[in-house]
Amino acid sequence: MSITAIENILGQEAEYLLNHTSKTISKDHLHLPGPGHIDDNWAMANRSPQVLRNLASILDHGRLGGTGYVSILPVDQGIEHSAGASFAPNPEYFDPENIVKLAIEGGCNAVASTFGVLSSVSRKYAHRIPFVVKINHNEFLTYPNKFDQIMFGTVEEAWNLGAAAVGATIYFGSPESSRQIVEVAEAFERAHELGMATILWCYLRNSDFKKDGVDYHTSADLTGQANHLGVTIQADIIKQKLPENNGGYNALKFGKTHPKVYSELTSDHPIDLCRYQVANCYMGKVGLINSGGASGANDMFDAVKTAVINKRAGGCGLISGRKAFQKPMTEGVELLNAIQDVYLDNGVTIA
Repeated sequence: MSITAIENILGQEAEYLLNHTSKTISKDHLHLPGPGHIDDNWAMANRSPQVLRNLASILDHGRLGGTGYVSILPVDQGIEHSAGASFAPNPEYFDPENIVKLAIEGGCNAVASTFGVLSSVSRKYAHRIPFVVKINHNEFLTYPNKFDQIMFGTVEEAWNLGAAAVGATIYFGSPESSRQIVEVAEAFERAHELGMATILWCYLRNSDFKKDGVDYHTSADLTGQANHLGVTIQADIIKQKLPENNGGYNALKFGKTHPKVYSELTSDHPIDLCRYQVANCYMGKVGLINSGGASGANDMFDAVKTAVINKRAGGCGLISGRKAFQKPMTEGVELLNAIQDVYLDNGVTIA
């Protein structure tokens, strides 16, 4: 897909997104994705050669292999949102093998899914595409619903089925977050000991993060801090929702921040908001991947827009699931390829 095709998909937002010049955190301060990402950012770190090898297996796979960018297919929704809610739009994905097939046909760097999905096909596919095993989940069958991430298996089990990495979620801001931080930090330490890379879903969860009709779960300042906590427990890649607003600290009147966060380090432009998320990932040393979000009426536009924002902010890729697997496989592949084309196109530059 050419830059012209990207512009056509973005329509009236093309100029706003593709020609924005960031005047907040300079791109010169960022560790940008590239072919030498591991050598440039991890050579002096504490990651073992086995971890670096598995991280390289992800970075070097698929259509984006060797670029420093990643496109990951995540399908943990069978647990997180119920199998019916997730797979009813396209029942073929009740079969775990089709999830992996979509990731392969879609040219993804990796497939992220549950113990059950990946263990059921590990002997057939673990050597064909890097596996990311999601080790904890929020299940919605408990009544009344509760919002907590609980472990569904062990790091050793993920290693045995051939995983290149483990993934986990922490609900920062929730009453359970302290326990989750300890659990996930210990799991990530064990994963690194076994040579696997780590990916953290750094999500916010607290009903009080909604104030005066505004939802601050995706504010740049709060999600940026969640990212900073995530890299502190040694996540190798951070997954975060794209910021939709800012000013969470001020509106909720808790915690500490600095006025420059709003006057100099961010603006109201989505690329600048996302750049603040990147800055909190050690200025991009730890890669930021933004999530694709739920499927809707304008999935192609939304996916390409998110990819453009992430790339121009200094992020390292997209992790998009429902927009792809809730469609026929050919359409899902087309959408994944469109995301990847944004990162492959030299016309989409760092802002």
